[in-house]
Amino acid sequence: MSLSLLTTICGGVTVLILAALAWAFWSDPQRGLEQTTHRIEKLPTVMADRYTAFAVLALVFTLYGDLNVLIAFFAVCAFMGFADGLIYARAGYPHMKHTISGVLSVVALAVATAARVTEGAS
Repeated sequence: MSLSLLTTICGGVTVLILAALAWAFWSDPQRGLEQTTHRIEKLPTVMADRYTAFAVLALVFTLYGDLNVLIAFFAVCAFMGFADGLIYARAGYPHMKHTISGVLSVVALAVATAARVTEGAS
């Protein structure tokens, strides 16, 4: 087995684990908290490390410069911004910072997609 194939398998296992945890939180948030052993009082600190991790991913993906990777990243960011905005809006809380994050991510997605489509056309 090549290291490349093993890396792909690791990626697949990661996808399965993350998808299972996402399903746990979407279907029963309390069960999701129990499965991940997260504690409500620690969520602000957990969010800090999540935002740090996403900032590092954004930096690495931007420096790497692959338009396909950036397109996928901006699409994920748009989903998160709009999903969070919708969650807060439905609950009657301020949501514009999250919703605007989704909008800005869509703009970046459109620019990256246009760059990809027109790549080599000059």
